[in-house]
Amino acid sequence: MGEEFAPLIFSHVFGLSSTVAEQLIPTLPKFKLITQMTNWKIFQGNREPHDGIKRLPPPPSWRRFSADDDIRKTIADRWPTFCQGLDQKTETMDRGKSFRIYSDRDQDKNRVVDMVNAALYLRRPLLVTGKPGTGKTSLAYGVAYELNLGPVLSWPIKARSTLKDGLYDYDAIARLQDAQRGEKSKDIGPYIQLGPLATALLPFPHPRVLLIDEIDKSDINLPNDLLNLFEEGSFEIPELTRISKKVPLVEVRSYDGMDVPIKEGEVSCQNFPLIILTNNGDRDFPPAFLRRCLRLTMPYEQDATALKEIVKAHLGDDLFTQDGEKIKKLIRDFIDRRSGGDLATDQLLNAIYIVTRDLKPEREDEDNLIEELLKYLTSEEDR
Repeated sequence: MGEEFAPLIFSHVFGLSSTVAEQLIPTLPKFKLITQMTNWKIFQGNREPHDGIKRLPPPPSWRRFSADDDIRKTIADRWPTFCQGLDQKTETMDRGKSFRIYSDRDQDKNRVVDMVNAALYLRRPLLVTGKPGTGKTSLAYGVAYELNLGPVLSWPIKARSTLKDGLYDYDAIARLQDAQRGEKSKDIGPYIQLGPLATALLPFPHPRVLLIDEIDKSDINLPNDLLNLFEEGSFEIPELTRISKKVPLVEVRSYDGMDVPIKEGEVSCQNFPLIILTNNGDRDFPPAFLRRCLRLTMPYEQDATALKEIVKAHLGDDLFTQDGEKIKKLIRDFIDRRSGGDLATDQLLNAIYIVTRDLKPEREDEDNLIEELLKYLTSEEDR
């Protein structure tokens, strides 16, 4: 029977009005559990951590991957201990707690949540486009925090970034120096550090979250270079493949500091990671790349109420008690100014932070400083 009939049944059995039943039912733990189990949305977007990732069904037949059983079991055994050793106050936790979808319309919020879940179900990368300050990067942290997927593996892209930068680094110079000092160990594992992309492709018990930040800044070849990895979910480390007959198993260090075994030089995933690629919309991508990604445009329509919630999430509730009127005026000015050009929510947060500190600008300087902090996101403003 559908969940929509629950208030009617509940009111009939317990003699309550349907209005009271509708308010009471969602507060019941068992009802919440049933709702979660029957809801296809694993990611809810509500900043409440849960273990719903365990409900993720098997992938479609064309997106199934298989890692070596021994490697998979070893990493699964080590994962809980690794997570316990992490600092409780991590960037993923801090940014995940403050994640917001910057829109007041339920339709926009549902679209973001739906596309994240579609990427999880289909094991496809998610290309997230939007203006600066719309929460593209924070989305990765929000998902990792809510679904308990561990620290976000962040790969910030620069103009000269290459595929190998995301895969691994082999420190041949350090190995040569050790050899010259008489250290003739055949173990090259200590000289290899996996990158964020390679770490995401390890056979973890659940998908890791990989953030490829500002992919539109990359060299023209990088999107095409990623295609094979997106399809195969695996790659080889040549330095380990060459010695695999003599040394089939090598321990290396992951990007986030976990010791992991690599067998015969191959890194292969069991659960395809949730890859979130952020894009400011500054360039076009080849059709072959777009075909392998799901695409989401982040909404950016906030009224004063939504902006107040964002300010509270980042700067705390107490700020409104101390400087409530000043903050409300800044929010109104920000909304008015936004109608004339592009502004990012980060700019509003910067302005509020500066003028609400104990040590803040003098009154005569404050207005000029706010004007500078709320410049439109165009180079014309600097000429």
